[in-house]
Amino acid sequence: MASRHWSEAEVEAAVQDYLKMLTLEVSGQSFNKAERNRDLRKRLDDRSHQAVEYKHANISAVLDEMGLPFIGGYKPRRNAQALLRDVVRRRISPLLELVASDVDSRQERLTVPDVLDIRVDPPRTGLVAREERAEYLTLPNRGRRRVNYVEREAANQSLGDAGELLIMEYEQTRLERAGKDHLARSVEHVSKTQGDHLGYDIHSYEKTGRDRFVEVKTTRYGKLTPFYISANELQFSKAKRNAYQLYRVFEFRKRPKLFTLPGDVETHMSLRPINYRAYF
Repeated sequence: MASRHWSEAEVEAAVQDYLKMLTLEVSGQSFNKAERNRDLRKRLDDRSHQAVEYKHANISAVLDEMGLPFIGGYKPRRNAQALLRDVVRRRISPLLELVASDVDSRQERLTVPDVLDIRVDPPRTGLVAREERAEYLTLPNRGRRRVNYVEREAANQSLGDAGELLIMEYEQTRLERAGKDHLARSVEHVSKTQGDHLGYDIHSYEKTGRDRFVEVKTTRYGKLTPFYISANELQFSKAKRNAYQLYRVFEFRKRPKLFTLPGDVETHMSLRPINYRAYF
């Protein structure tokens, strides 16, 4: 049987519930997804648990298209109805203000119980980045000025520094546990000791002593959050593909996670140019 269309009242209820959960998540507060699903269904027209999960995944897709964070447990499903998109845009102002404050806030260094436990599998090829369309990534605020939240987070130096310090600890611990203390002591935070023009952030080593050049990309939000990579970093990943590793650190608040992408960055994700240098 074909699925029933959601009414505007149902969509409003689902969007408001989702944005409340996301506000809690961005604010570092916990919530029970199953309990909220059950409570929401009481306000809907005989919808199943799975139907609500699917609708929440549609909302994640709309937010992802806007360059905004989404709830990690609701992987984006892209076939969202036009009504859903309209409702999200009508209801999103409070979240925009919260995200704007969050991406600009100072990030302190984090410690974790066992730094090697933060590593997870990377996303499937093709899901790390997508085409960035300005009408989605930049949204008008109250003053009608357009703000790119992905770009603002990338410009947060304290967040980038904290992510790099975590990976310095990761690399030193990795080598120490492999019995390579002399290599661990030689790991260098080159973006600080030599500058950020080299195309990588950390000079580390394989257990064999071979070079490992590490570029660190850190965000506070989920695994699929877009990020920026410079032309210099991209070129370096190609030139040193046999020794290069991109370390993607995400959910960097209380429980950071990491996946790695070895070699030429362009073999792992879609890249879109967003700036051009003009010459006369």
